Amino acid sequence: MADSLKIAVLGAGSWGTALAALMARHGHQIVLWGRDPKIAAAIDQQHENSRYLPDIPLPENLRATTDLVAALADADQVLVVVPSHAFTQTLHMLAPLRPAKAGVAWATKGFETGSGRFLHEVAEDILGADVPLAVVTGPSFAKEVALGLPTAVTVHGSDVGFAQSVADALHGPAFRAYTGDDMVGAELGGAMKNVLAVATGVADGMQLGLNARAGLITRGLNEMLRLSAAIGGKPETLMGLAGLGDLVLTCTGDLSRNRRLGLALGRGQNLSDAVREIGQVVESVQTADEVMRQAERHDIDLPISSAVRAVLHGELAPSDGLQQLLAREQKPEYPETLFK
Repeated sequence: MADSLKIAVLGAGSWGTALAALMARHGHQIVLWGRDPKIAAAIDQQHENSRYLPDIPLPENLRATTDLVAALADADQVLVVVPSHAFTQTLHMLAPLRPAKAGVAWATKGFETGSGRFLHEVAEDILGADVPLAVVTGPSFAKEVALGLPTAVTVHGSDVGFAQSVADALHGPAFRAYTGDDMVGAELGGAMKNVLAVATGVADGMQLGLNARAGLITRGLNEMLRLSAAIGGKPETLMGLAGLGDLVLTCTGDLSRNRRLGLALGRGQNLSDAVREIGQVVESVQTADEVMRQAERHDIDLPISSAVRAVLHGELAPSDGLQQLLAREQKPEYPETLFK
C-alpha cells in the first residue's frame, strides 16, 4: 500500500467519483471537486452520487466540495476527470492554484475541442514544461470500479516517478495499475476507441451479427495502429490496455455511452434524441472530428472513423456508411511498414 497522500480529484461525474472513491478506500485523503452544490453535498454528507452512480455507497472518508481552492490546498497530486471539452478551462483554473509539489494527472479521454491537440500538449502549454504529467487510461467502466469489481488500467507519464506515484495511489486489491511512458499512444487509444464504439454499436443496432462486430473492432484497431505510427506512438501501447483493452470493452459493453449511441443510431433513432436519452456527455460526437483532423494532417485513410464522423454529422445514413465500407477494394491486412 502506498503512503497516504492528499489527492485533489477535479470532476464529480461518474468516473471522477469512482476514482475518488477507489483511492479513498486505499487510505488516501481525497477531496473531490465539482461544480454542482447538490452533488457535492450528497457525496460529502450522504456518501452517494445519486445522479451519476445511484445506489452505490461511497466511502465516508471521501470529501467533496465546490470550492476549488479548498480542494487543491496542500495537495500532493491532482487528478483531472472532466469531459474533454472542459479540460482546457479546468487546467486554466487549476494552474494558479496548484501546489508546487503536485504533479497533474488526468483520466479524461479525447482531444482539445477545436484544435485537435492531445491533452498532454494542452497541459504542457498551460502548466509549463516542469510540471510532472500523467494520463490514466484503459478498459474501465466507472460503475464497476465504484462497485469494487476487478479492473486494470495503465498510467503513462512524462516523469517515471510521478507516473509510478499515480499508479501506486490507484493500485489495490481489485484494481491493477500498470505504468508506461507513451503518452501520445495512450491518449490516442483512449480517445479513438470512443469513435469506433459508435461503429460497432451501429452494426449491432442494425443486427448485423457477431462477425461484423469482430471485424469492425479488428479493423478499428488497425486504424488506431496506423495513426499511432504516424504520430510517434508505440504499437505495443495500442496492443495493451490503452488500446485493445479499452477498444474491446467500449465496443462490446452496454455501459459504454458511445456504444449505446451507436445502438440507437443503428435502430433508426436520430442523434439529438439518442444523446438526450443517454443523459451524459458522449465523447465520440466531438472526438470523431478531432480524430479525422489528425488523420488529414498525416494523410492517413481511416474509413471506419470517417464514416462515423459523417453519420454523426448527419451527412450519411448508417446503412449507407456500411455499404461504403463493404464496397472498398480488397487489400493487404496491414501495410508492410507498420511494425518496422
